[in-house]
Amino acid sequence: MDISRRLGILVFCAVPAIIGGGIIMAVSGNMTYMWIYEALLYFSAGALISR
Repeated sequence: MDISRRLGILVFCAVPAIIGGGIIMAVSGNMTYMWIYEALLYFSAGALISR
């Protein structure tokens, strides 16, 4: 996988991390749920990049 594809995947995962993290924080009011959401995104992005 070339570097441009890897960077594209990271950008594609960064938008849900920023927007989704804010939504999760606003709905739940708990930082723990937001960190769990961020960790799941981190692991899924890592799985996509490692292919």
